[in-house]
Amino acid sequence: MNDTIRVVIIEDEIPAARLLKSMIETLRPSWSITVIPGSIDEAVEWFASNPHPDIAFLDIHLSDGNSFLFVEQAKPESMIVFTTAYDEYAVRAFSLNSIDYLLKPIDQQRLQDAIVKFENLTSRYTKDSAKNELLLDALESLSNPEKRYRTRFLIAGANHFITLQVSDIAYFYSENKETFAVTQSRKEYIIELSLDKLSEQLDPDRFFRTNRQTIVCIDAIKAIEPYFQNRVSVSVVPPFKEKILVSRERLAAFKLWLNY
Repeated sequence: MNDTIRVVIIEDEIPAARLLKSMIETLRPSWSITVIPGSIDEAVEWFASNPHPDIAFLDIHLSDGNSFLFVEQAKPESMIVFTTAYDEYAVRAFSLNSIDYLLKPIDQQRLQDAIVKFENLTSRYTKDSAKNELLLDALESLSNPEKRYRTRFLIAGANHFITLQVSDIAYFYSENKETFAVTQSRKEYIIELSLDKLSEQLDPDRFFRTNRQTIVCIDAIKAIEPYFQNRVSVSVVPPFKEKILVSRERLAAFKLWLNY
């Protein structure tokens, strides 16, 4: 990658584009920033005739349609940070390792966080065509009101990305301030979300927060046994390295969940 980071802002509101450009210039004065008119046709034409930037700030709703069409046609070889007026619930699909989003009006600290995330990921970022498919899936999910809960994660490997389906996950656990997902086939992946955030994004019919350390899937539960002090011990497949205990305070909710 060149020493100078190349940035493109695709935004259909000129004042918003100017404000975002000014904010980025304040945080990263050395970056080269180009503002593109926020229409699909003009943005696609620009990407077809110019080197793709290192990072693009892309408004989800452009003047002539959803940015789904831009990604589909331009196939940007860039990190993308979405900007949107949607509420946070509507954009949970964008909480992926290589994707961030900024809610309007854009907060300076959130912009700083997104930039740092880009810089941390850049060293392992590759121009992978599969990434565009993930972007399309995420954008398409905004048009699907029935998709209420997370269905997959984007996992960054040494030189490529993979998708991890939530349906393949047996349980999550936290350790040393990191979150791990364990699949039914015993593979482990680092998830860049806390258990608190995961609890908000996972289907509560399938996943239960048993304690501060673990979230388990109903399909992974092998046995439930009484434990000391009116708690229960949950055995899962594949086995977890420690006992998974449900506290007295969570026990009533846990039984209701199992029986619903």
